[in-house]
Amino acid sequence: MRHYGFDVGEILPSDAPNLDLRIDPKLAWALRNRQEFPMNVQTAPRARLVRVPGLGVRNVDRLLQIRRHTFVRLADLTRLRVSLKKVMPFLITADHFPASGLLDGDRLLARLAPRPQQMELFAL
Repeated sequence: MRHYGFDVGEILPSDAPNLDLRIDPKLAWALRNRQEFPMNVQTAPRARLVRVPGLGVRNVDRLLQIRRHTFVRLADLTRLRVSLKKVMPFLITADHFPASGLLDGDRLLARLAPRPQQMELFAL
């Protein structure tokens, strides 16, 4: 929480006192605050970029260095080994603008949540 600038009230709002165990807390926050997204990688401040699901502190610092010299593209995110599946609905780059329906909460949650797995009884 301290690296991303979240307050306890933001991660655990009063109307939902428990974390959703299917997804990470940053994604849960992003789905509750869809008005913040999509954000432009070229102009967004560091404090907002670290809140994007799929971006860590180190990658945000690298993106800030990249954008000083050139426009950030999806290829730059790929070189940084950022999960494009997680990031694409939330970011605008020089060559990507997400579709307006992409941030629909239920469809996005279904796309980003890990698939349930059947456990085996006699796994070795």
